[in-house]
Amino acid sequence: MRRSEFLRAVDDEFGGRADSLTHDLILGQLGVTAIEALDAGVPPRDIWLALCAEADVPPERRYGVGRREPRAR
Repeated sequence: MRRSEFLRAVDDEFGGRADSLTHDLILGQLGVTAIEALDAGVPPRDIWLALCAEADVPPERRYGVGRREPRAR
């Protein structure tokens, strides 16, 4: 997952709350906000999964998000 895919996934999942969640919510698994983790070089996929866990996003909505097109098989 790239940074742009992460940001798209957060927007798609959380809509108007995306900005506040990424800037204000301390992710328990990481000990920092999503933006701080991105700036520190934490892989976006790890941040996405931590954010999903913190916000109780169902597992079926955690994978394959943020991509403009599905992966080729």
